[in-house]
Amino acid sequence: MGGQQQHKKSKVVKIDSRKSWEHHIIEATEKGYLVMVHFSAYWCMPSVAMDPFFEDLASTNLDVLFLKVDVDEVKS
Repeated sequence: MGGQQQHKKSKVVKIDSRKSWEHHIIEATEKGYLVMVHFSAYWCMPSVAMDPFFEDLASTNLDVLFLKVDVDEVKS
């Protein structure tokens, strides 16, 4: 999955399905990564306002896997 490469570059990985979620959580568990998850929705202004901060954290914390879940777009 493409998200694996994103972690190595310290980017936020967008989770778009349950399968993607499970893949990244299992991988992080096996490798001992800390995981930060941002659950968001376009209509929730506090979560939208948090996006730049979350991106900044991802770029400065190379040993953490950052995941973003849009609660309206994720598929089961």
